[in-house]
Amino acid sequence: MRSALPKVLHTLGGRHLLQHVLAAAAGLGSARVIVVTGHGAAEVERRTSAPPGLSFVRQEPQLGTGHALQQAVPLLDDDGTTLVLNGDVPLIETGTLERLVAAAGPDRLALLTIALADAHGYGRIVRGGDGAVRAIVEEKDATVEQRAIREIYTGVMAAPTRRLKAWLAALRNDNAAGEYYLTDVVAAAVREGVAVTGIAAGNETEVLGVNSPTQLADLERRYQRAAAQRLMAAGVRLADPARFDQRGELACGRDVEIDVGCIFEGRVELGDGVRVGAYCMLKNASVAAGATIRPYTHIDGEALGATVGAGAIVGPFSRLRGGATLGADVHIGNFVEIKASTLGTGAKANHLAYIGDTDVGERVNYGAGSITANYDGANKHRTTIGADAHIGSNVVLVAPVVIGAGATIGGGSTIAKDAPAGQLTVARARQASLPGWKRPTKKR
Repeated sequence: MRSALPKVLHTLGGRHLLQHVLAAAAGLGSARVIVVTGHGAAEVERRTSAPPGLSFVRQEPQLGTGHALQQAVPLLDDDGTTLVLNGDVPLIETGTLERLVAAAGPDRLALLTIALADAHGYGRIVRGGDGAVRAIVEEKDATVEQRAIREIYTGVMAAPTRRLKAWLAALRNDNAAGEYYLTDVVAAAVREGVAVTGIAAGNETEVLGVNSPTQLADLERRYQRAAAQRLMAAGVRLADPARFDQRGELACGRDVEIDVGCIFEGRVELGDGVRVGAYCMLKNASVAAGATIRPYTHIDGEALGATVGAGAIVGPFSRLRGGATLGADVHIGNFVEIKASTLGTGAKANHLAYIGDTDVGERVNYGAGSITANYDGANKHRTTIGADAHIGSNVVLVAPVVIGAGATIGGGSTIAKDAPAGQLTVARARQASLPGWKRPTKKR
């Protein structure tokens, strides 16, 4: 990968490669999941969430795939089946793994295989005249004839645990690399008369590994294309499926329209009839039916989430942060930032404004260039703006402060005390003009 980051911690579709593999394994309901770590072990273990039954073992030094699995042997129960997966093959599907485990049963070794147009770099499946699997040969140990084989071993296998333990104990490293190959268990099974069966993967994508940034980018686009196709099959209209990125969970209602270049992260919900303009980013957000998110809007709900009400219009060039909650028919315009605030039905902030830690009532009009000064250098304070209030342009509301219902705040005011309901409040210096004043001139 030419990176300081351990390979399995590179991301695809918003999750680490290893997280994808663990999610597929979790779908099997296995009693135990063991992750063998090597390069960057401490970082991998620290950044991998630990579901119930997850254990880590370290391979130090790294002496091949068979040696890696040997490190897990003390944690394996003799009864049952062991399924071997690769942390850098992220798109393996649970259904495929279920078929593989079923094929192994109590007395067979099952290998997941696939035929590739270009099998370079992979171990080849060698079959006998009867079609039975006889061996797996790594490319660096293969003959010219064996390298011409297109059927490859994907690195995924299932085997009866008791037999697998014995095969692992008998591994030798008398090969070109001086490593202990897990694939040598195939020859051991054949010698013992144990049936070796090859199960074909459902598609090429689910068994492709990542060994370079180029391969990672290719898998990312495959993943995104599949996500786009699922959405379109459910009725979502994507302007261009090739310019769409889902990096988390995206739930869409009916008649949702998504323009080009949009990114969805975390958990995002789009209600019926929602329209998302070009080059928007939505993360941990819920957008209610009929709302419009105009181009270049950035919504990141962070841990608190962000909510856009029914029929609301947000953008272009707006920013909603954690705890932003917009009611129905709210309008948020260009270069307006909302953070930890609620805006009642019909409220508007159309230009160049900041609203933080504020409760805004219904139908409030919040003027251009106005801000809530919510931070005193040590603590955050809240502002309350009553329904139908009008906040003029370039106003500073110094929290904590309450603006009464129906109040009007004159443009250019700095308000540090509560403003009464229904009245005009102005707090600015008296305008003065100085007769005879002359602008300074530069000295020559």
